[in-house]
Amino acid sequence: MRRNKNSLLLFKIAMVYAGTVIGAGFASGQELMQFFMVFGSKGLWGIALATVLFVYLGALIMLLATKLRTANYIELLQCLMGKRAAGLMDLLTLIMLPGGLVVMLAGSGAVFAEQLGLPNWQGTMLAVLITCIVLIKGLQGILNFNLVFVTLKILVLAVVSFLAIHHQGGLPRPFPELLEYKRVAANWGWSSILYVSYNMIVPVALLSSLGRTVPFKTGIAGGALGGLILGVTAGLITLAGLSFYPSVLNCQVPVLFISRSAGFVLQLVLGLLIWIAILTTTIADAHGLASRLAPGEGMGYKVVGIGATLISIPLAGLNFNFLVRLLYPLFGYAGLILLLALLIAPFRKLRIN
Repeated sequence: MRRNKNSLLLFKIAMVYAGTVIGAGFASGQELMQFFMVFGSKGLWGIALATVLFVYLGALIMLLATKLRTANYIELLQCLMGKRAAGLMDLLTLIMLPGGLVVMLAGSGAVFAEQLGLPNWQGTMLAVLITCIVLIKGLQGILNFNLVFVTLKILVLAVVSFLAIHHQGGLPRPFPELLEYKRVAANWGWSSILYVSYNMIVPVALLSSLGRTVPFKTGIAGGALGGLILGVTAGLITLAGLSFYPSVLNCQVPVLFISRSAGFVLQLVLGLLIWIAILTTTIADAHGLASRLAPGEGMGYKVVGIGATLISIPLAGLNFNFLVRLLYPLFGYAGLILLLALLIAPFRKLRIN
């Protein structure tokens, strides 16, 4: 019985980790196109490197969190960087988490407007309502929500990818780089590192809050499994995208483009899943902020989390693309600092009680 319970908890941790990274950009294929598909077949080497990093970082974060019995990310940052550097990183994170919350609520409204033809505010308010309900349920609510919806997201993305590859006659053949396309880095290796660093701030904020409630071995295994799931899912979408190379590079939503071979119904389901992907990131941002400012799952946690979500509503009316351009570069630079600290952590004599 206990073994089954730990196995379920392990899978919940993996889905929470995967869910914080599989946001709208990942689920739509836009991020994977910009960071990997633009390099042609070489992009698959970038996926392989990103997978190794995601597995390593997930396991390491959970190792430190469970050893230190952390309740929020600041305790983890102090261990990794020392108090002064952790203080600066904490300040950046306290800007980024509410900033990300605003971006995700704006994105929810944008999806409702573009996919369903409904007013933006309806998508924003539905995301606010669900986020507040999950926060009231606390950590278990977040784990259970991700277990169901992240698993669903991954399964549908995998099915669409397999159908697209089959429709195109099997795995894509080697393709050359098309240098005329704009890319985020000069080569696939640096692009892969940037992609992982850009995506690590929210996972650290969420996973570090599990330190006091998760057994040591279960936490490490869950972090590693989550990283592996991320890599495999990214690999499948990238392979499917390369099956439509290079025409896929001109698409705003690559996953919807490649899903045309999977049928109209599945395209509608994907539109819904992109919104769910936004929702999981919204919840992660609100939880990360609440667990930092009010550790535990008491009334303070609920007040901060729900209050931050409600305060974000007026700002969510700003243009989604403008918010992304304004805030995401900050995410990337802060992520590089955090990534460096995590990569050198095993080579330092960390004092872990």
